Amino acid sequence: MTEQVAALKNDSRECFNEVYESHHTKLYQYIYSRTQSSYLAQEVVQLTYIKLWETRSRLADDLPIDIQLFRIAKTTLIDELRKESVKLKYNNLVSNSAELLYEDNQLTDKDTLTHVYAAMENLPAMRKKVFKLSRVHGFTYKQIAGILSISPKTVEHHISKAIKQLRNSIKMFFFLW
Repeated sequence: MTEQVAALKNDSRECFNEVYESHHTKLYQYIYSRTQSSYLAQEVVQLTYIKLWETRSRLADDLPIDIQLFRIAKTTLIDELRKESVKLKYNNLVSNSAELLYEDNQLTDKDTLTHVYAAMENLPAMRKKVFKLSRVHGFTYKQIAGILSISPKTVEHHISKAIKQLRNSIKMFFFLW
């Protein structure tokens, strides 16, 4: 058993610090040469030392610490690259799904709007006039009553009936769609 492995197995923080100081730069350069990413190299080196400390009791007695340290780093790098790959696939999937949903919603909105306009055209003549003056042109009930020479209560009645009729038409549209 090497002295460093034995010391680490005996929970020696001094030995851990010594291993860290003597191998940190080499380990960082090794990972950086494989990834060309300083962020990923820093992450993998940090995770490597965490794993070294957490698994110190299971270190091989017959292998030098540097070989074991680099093995831990290599498997940690592979794990991190797999995680990144999964994230990229997931992000692409989410992005593509969002685009498809947006396009579907655009079509749905367009179809719904087309259906609402068609349903408005199917309203009885006076109800259609009152509804368009109110909802399309923005006139108040009192103004519509003055334009069409009817009472504001009649305008309110026509609007109420038009909304109910359009609501039923839209419900049927979504039920069939």
